[in-house]
Amino acid sequence: MTATQIIPLVILVVMFIVATKWPLNIGVMGLVASFGVGYFMLGMTDLEILAEFPAAIVLTIIGVTYFFSMAQRNGTIDIIVQACVRLVRGRTMLLPWVFFLVAAVLTSLGTFSPAAVALLAPAAMGFAYESRLHPVLMGAFIINGAHAGGFSPLSVAGVLVHNISVKNGFPVSPMALFAASFALNLILSVLTIIAFVLMRRLHDSRSGAAMLQGPATAIRPHGQQVLTLVLILGLLVCTLGFHLPTGFVALSAGLLLALVNIKEHRTFIGGISWSTVLLVAGMITYVSLLQRVGVIDTLAQQALALGTPLLIALVLCYVIGVGSAFASSTALLTAFIPMAGPLLAASSLSSSGTVASLAVAATVVDVSPFSTDGALVVANAREDDRQRVYRQLMFYAGAVVLAAPAMAWALLVPTGIL
Repeated sequence: MTATQIIPLVILVVMFIVATKWPLNIGVMGLVASFGVGYFMLGMTDLEILAEFPAAIVLTIIGVTYFFSMAQRNGTIDIIVQACVRLVRGRTMLLPWVFFLVAAVLTSLGTFSPAAVALLAPAAMGFAYESRLHPVLMGAFIINGAHAGGFSPLSVAGVLVHNISVKNGFPVSPMALFAASFALNLILSVLTIIAFVLMRRLHDSRSGAAMLQGPATAIRPHGQQVLTLVLILGLLVCTLGFHLPTGFVALSAGLLLALVNIKEHRTFIGGISWSTVLLVAGMITYVSLLQRVGVIDTLAQQALALGTPLLIALVLCYVIGVGSAFASSTALLTAFIPMAGPLLAASSLSSSGTVASLAVAATVVDVSPFSTDGALVVANAREDDRQRVYRQLMFYAGAVVLAAPAMAWALLVPTGIL
């Protein structure tokens, strides 16, 4: 590798280390690094540096987080959760599956996975304590459900992975990616509940002290909530049926909601996930610069020299899985998916299967307490139980990090099922 390749690569590694150690947005670092490397090392203008700025993905993130922050603030999300909980009619063993499905629906419609976990964790953990289910089990089901729907054609992550794949010349099927993510997170949840049964940890004797009383009667949607439900349906029809751009449709739906609630419009703007916008924009811009100087191709060619394509795919799954347990999954996806291009070009591996395995390996490990999703579960545990939940969630996350990347690889890459 030349100096113009080694220096930007070292900067990327330093960015990940800094973002892991301190709560700094790696996207901001990516934009600053793009300026430093592009302007001072490569002699590029600002327009050349920003040539690959992901405007479409940024608009999608802004649109869906804008709209669904309104849905959360006006109580529509709460109504959906309460309606689903009432369906179990006291059968507590169905509660984890209810929250799994609700989280999957929210993320498949476009809610970012940490936002879905943040919305559901307070109610889910409360129900876990009330029904004497283990809080770590409930937390794992919320996170698995959020990732099960997290790669739908409407979701931020689904759009991100698909666009990166298309840009790098190996398009993947959006529905195949969605199906793979849903199936693997479903399997992981089944294995989780089996493991808790075998360890006799399904029911928790330390739960039950703090009771969460659910609504005695059904809460019917009214006013803005009815409009929000109609707009969610319209969003699905426009994007899936007529293939209209998700970002523009979501912004249009959000604007309609804002027009009927002008007084709170500023709070709705605050609901946009600006940190995610910065993260995705900065990382994609910087990784595009790495591609321009040949870093990604060189790394991929060196990886190909390690052994067979199947082995390389497994190594990539573990590297992205272990890294995501401590760093941003989205950032790692933007960095690692381009590396699959030369691997796919030099082998007969399925592009959809390989990319899906990397996407799943990067996200299922977010049960780690070091990730946003895992931290939200710990934060919503009972105060006197928080330390125990942290330790046991750490143990569970370690098992997932060891097993899940291999499971994703085994089911999706050698089989050629996608």
